[in-house]
Amino acid sequence: MVDVETFIPEAKAEIAEAIGDDNAVIALSGGVDSSTAAALAYDAIGDQLTPVYVDTGLMRKGETEQIRETFEYMDSLRIVDATDRFLDELEGVTDPEEKRHAIGEQFIREFETVAREVEAEYLVQGTIYPDRIESEGTIKSHHNVGGLPDVVDFDGIVEPMRDLYKDEVREVARELNLEEIISERMPFPGPGLAVRIIGEVTAEKLDVAREANHVVEEELEEYEPWQALAAVIGKATGVKGDNRVHGWVVAVRSVESRDGMTARAQEIDWETLQRIQSRITGENDTVSRVVYDVTHKPPATIEYE
Repeated sequence: MVDVETFIPEAKAEIAEAIGDDNAVIALSGGVDSSTAAALAYDAIGDQLTPVYVDTGLMRKGETEQIRETFEYMDSLRIVDATDRFLDELEGVTDPEEKRHAIGEQFIREFETVAREVEAEYLVQGTIYPDRIESEGTIKSHHNVGGLPDVVDFDGIVEPMRDLYKDEVREVARELNLEEIISERMPFPGPGLAVRIIGEVTAEKLDVAREANHVVEEELEEYEPWQALAAVIGKATGVKGDNRVHGWVVAVRSVESRDGMTARAQEIDWETLQRIQSRITGENDTVSRVVYDVTHKPPATIEYE
């Protein structure tokens, strides 16, 4: 476990030394990793830092409003609406790795645009150790590691938490007195809901995934999962009223883990599962059925793509 009293001043010193007298932007998603990195960087270099939250259209329900409220104390916060640009880049893309690389490249282009406006030479990221392990291996590319484009218009990328696991990041966040909604927040993938949609990402699938994820997070909160999610995995025949429909299939997943490297599917009681399926199918006419994923990691990954 990380010694937070040693790590925090060392991380701040590393950031300050790397940036020097220059300016930097930080990729702020609202998750515990990027939020902790932002807090460290803001303490280290103050007004030299511009936090950038990119609304990709792939985020959780209410995410943008939550970010604005939580980080309003950072005067230089930028919120960029890039929904249309991300959906354009993802149009027709079905391969999971191609998705991740398309998202990673568009993220960088958005940060580069803001960086030119504020004359920032450096990019700060909340990359953690599991991100690097999975991207350097053959599991999947993370948009902030293996998903980066070959050409990046920054003098350097600073990753102060690159050697930490998720539980260690939470310890640092608590020590920095970040709000509980941040320090204890459930992990959410950098590529967002795009990796909770099998096949091409469309506005319709995103609406289904966003609402279903909201239901799952609400209903499973009492189980305190390491991560709980809903994924749109295809279509199947169902019945709505007196009509036969070919609707979306939503897979629900809830796991326990320490660091995300391995995970065990949680045992959820039948009444809760029935309540989840009732809400998801009842609140969205295009969903025909809901299934529960009982697979551990390995052999599965936590996310679907």
